[in-house]
Amino acid sequence: MSVNHVERFVLRCGYTVERIVHDYGIDLALSTYSAGGEIENGQVYVQLKATDRLRLRGDQPTIAFSVPRVDLELWLREPFPCILIVYDARADVAYWLYLQAYFGQFANFSLAEAGETVTVYLPRENIVDEAAIRRFAHYRDDVLAQMRGVIHHYD
Repeated sequence: MSVNHVERFVLRCGYTVERIVHDYGIDLALSTYSAGGEIENGQVYVQLKATDRLRLRGDQPTIAFSVPRVDLELWLREPFPCILIVYDARADVAYWLYLQAYFGQFANFSLAEAGETVTVYLPRENIVDEAAIRRFAHYRDDVLAQMRGVIHHYD
């Protein structure tokens, strides 16, 4: 249900997702297309988690969710955006968190010092919809803009 929930918004935007069959911390790879229908460079990676019981932080505007450190190692070393999506099956709503940007705000965060799991806090206002999917594409575009002229490929 969580994959279907996200795919519906992706398709409405005119984009596609590829399901990663062997899940190693990434469930979907999002591809976008130009107005002319040509595929665009780069991808957005999505990790989906579904639950029947969201851990709400009382009156706080966030949802607490624990993620394995091993997955964080993959996501935080990935140059393209990695988005964690937590799907609330009871309410049929999903929330998202741009992982690299989230951890980038913590100057003292160290993967080496993290425990087996790390709790992240997803803003309740970050609801997955068409606007969110387009925003993910903009995050990817921002990464591509930073990469121009920097990468050298050698034989």
